[in-house]
Parts: sequence; structure tokens; C-alpha cells
Amino acid sequence: NPSGKLTDTIAKKCSSYPCTENFGIDGDIPYSEDIYVGYRYFSTFAPDEVLYPFGFGLSYTTFSLSGQKAHFADGKVTLLLTVTNTGNVAGKETVQVYVQCPQGKLGKSARELAAFRKTGLLESGASESVSMEFPLSQLASYDDSGVSGNPFCFVLEEGIYRVYIGCDVASAEEVLVDGSYGIRLDALQVISHHSQAAAPVKAFSRIRPESFDKKKSAFTLGKEDTPLSQVDLKKRILSNLPKEIAYTGDKGIRFADVIKDKSKLDAFIAQISDSDLAAMVRGEGMMSQKVTVGIAAAYGGITQKLRDFGIPAAGCSDGPSGIRLDTGKEADLMPIGTLLACTWNPKLVEELYVFEGKELVQYEIDSLLGPGVNIHRSPLNGRNFEYYSEDPYLSGVFARATLRGLNIGGASGTIKHFA
Repeated sequence: NPSGKLTDTIAKKCSSYPCTENFGIDGDIPYSEDIYVGYRYFSTFAPDEVLYPFGFGLSYTTFSLSGQKAHFADGKVTLLLTVTNTGNVAGKETVQVYVQCPQGKLGKSARELAAFRKTGLLESGASESVSMEFPLSQLASYDDSGVSGNPFCFVLEEGIYRVYIGCDVASAEEVLVDGSYGIRLDALQVISHHSQAAAPVKAFSRIRPESFDKKKSAFTLGKEDTPLSQVDLKKRILSNLPKEIAYTGDKGIRFADVIKDKSKLDAFIAQISDSDLAAMVRGEGMMSQKVTVGIAAAYGGITQKLRDFGIPAAGCSDGPSGIRLDTGKEADLMPIGTLLACTWNPKLVEELYVFEGKELVQYEIDSLLGPGVNIHRSPLNGRNFEYYSEDPYLSGVFARATLRGLNIGGASGTIKHFA
């Protein structure tokens, strides 16, 4: 009995997605939709343009939710409810929790996924008690302009945080928290302090909610100037470079010595020439003979001098859908990232990637080039299959499950793509 749920909003037409006007254009591509990607956009501005909502999924049976309770204490929201199989065949259901944050000065999406839990297999008529918990700080917003009075900080703005429980974003219904509608914060809370990074350097406008239209049950779409970078990135990098370790030449320290005594690391590095240090991090491309042949790249000890120091060559392989070997050897094919996330079952995915980790060890491959955590911004993106979802929280949960599975299996993963 299928129990999958969509990890993306299926709109009625492609032009409904807010990124469409800027997708695939020549030259600079402004991300004018800002945080309003996928269901965060549709729940805020255009609920009527949705064909199938985020989190939606069909089954051969039906379920009901009852006894929903929510409690807030010590900064955490705890939820309890009962899921009952009301159909005539066995099946599983996924309970989803969404929060509506106060608009405040920053602007917020009308819904944000905060937690989810999949039931076990429920026979016809059977029930399961479900409990979930999440910190309210998880919903903090980054102030990239200083409009809250706290520039470059993650903040929880004052106001009411309303909690919704359901089986998809559109049908989720509000649940009282300790008998009241939502959680009230009487004052802004600063969650963490940061500095500006990766801000745009060219001016463009981005969308944000304005007034609420009761007839359409949505916000009107407004525009604001996107905050630009206030720092010289080159100067920042140069001013924060680590202190150079002067080159000494070979002093007889080997990599095995550093493994035994980490205090020897700087003296070990001092022995290595600039060209060999560059080779270590640059690596070699596909078909390198220094690692398992046919994988994506080799790095580490790829020169003779580096190997003389005892530094091993390490290898990494594509990809998110299983090991890619270009030498005729066979490796198991994994489901694509999107399909894995559509299980809404991170424990199952973790177990799957334990096998992937063991297979990497079998082929003497050190790291998998995955998981991919890019957000599904547009349905036209040709590499969407590598990635999990339009939602960052859901994507993070499954990336963690994948990495944990690889680690248990004896290998490691490389989160991508950052740039």
C-alpha cells in the first residue's frame, strides 16, 4: 500500500511558480522570490493556484486524526495525537506540523514545516499514538537588513506563533497550544549573532507580503529592495587567513606520527612544499590510477612526495543515486533523492544508506559525492532529481539520515552543492 507524500507543490501551471520569470534567462539571475519558494509562496500568496499541495499523498486506505494537543514549555513545542486507520486495508500515514509565524517587520510565509512523523503499519481500525517535539527557535528568521534592530541575526519576532497539524500543508488545521490560539511572544528574541555573508552586490527587488486579502485568504504581493553587501569580501578573506606555517623541508615527521600525536600537525605541514600542498587539495579527476579506477576524483596523497610522507590517496565517487563506476563494474542503483524524501521516512532511508556505505567500503571508495541538498526552486531545473525537496527542513532531515547511514556502513558523504 503506497504511503508516499509529495515533497514539492504541484501547481496548475508552470508560470505559477514565482521563479519562472527569472529562470534560465541570460546574464544575472535575480532570486526575487527570496524565501517564498514552493509551498511557502503558494500558502502565502496563491493558494488557488495549487493542484496538489506539499505533503499530499494518496493511499488505498483512509486515516483520521484525533485528540490533538499541544504544549509549550522551556522553548519547546510538544504535540500529541492519535492516528486511526479508518479504511479496510493496512497502511501508513504521515502527520505534519506547520507553524504560522507573525509577519513582524521581516515578513514570513503563511506556513512553515516544523516537524513530521510517520506511523508504523496500521491494520484496518487500528490506532497509534504519535508524539512530536520541536524548539520554537527552529523557526527563527535571518534579518539580512537590520529592520528588526538586529542586523545579521536570527530572531524570533514578537507576536503569535500558530500551530497546525494535518496530513498536508493545505488541510492542516490549527491546534490550541495550552488552550490558547498559538504561542505569544511579548518581545523579540535574538537566537544567534552572525556577520553578513554572500549578500548580493547588484541591486534588484524581492517579493514580500503586504496586506491580507480576506476574500482570497492570501496576502497581496509586494516588493522591496534586496539588501546589498556591506563588506569587501576579498578584504575579509585576506584579513582572516590563518597564519602561514613557514616551510622547513623534510624533518622526518610522517603522517602516521600525526595520527598518534596531533600536536605534531603544524610541524608536519611545514615539511610540505607549496606545490605539493596545492596538489593535495586540487586532486586529480576521473580515471585516476591512484584510487579505485573509474570514480569521480582522487585527492590527498597524489604526488610521490606526498606518499613519501605517508599521506594516502583518497577517492570520491558520484553520486546521490548510487556509486558511479566507469569501468564496467556493477554497483547498486539507489532511488533518486526526491523519491527517497517522498517516503517521509528518514529511518528507512538511513537503513538503505548503511548498505551504500558498505558498498563504498567494498570498492575502496572513501567518500560519496552526496547527498545533494539544493532546494527545488523550479520544476524546470534539470538536476532536481538529485535533491530532496522544496523545503529546507525536510531536506536537512533526509541529508542527515543519508550521512548517518553512510557512516554506520563505514564510509562518509559530501554534502553538495554549495556553489
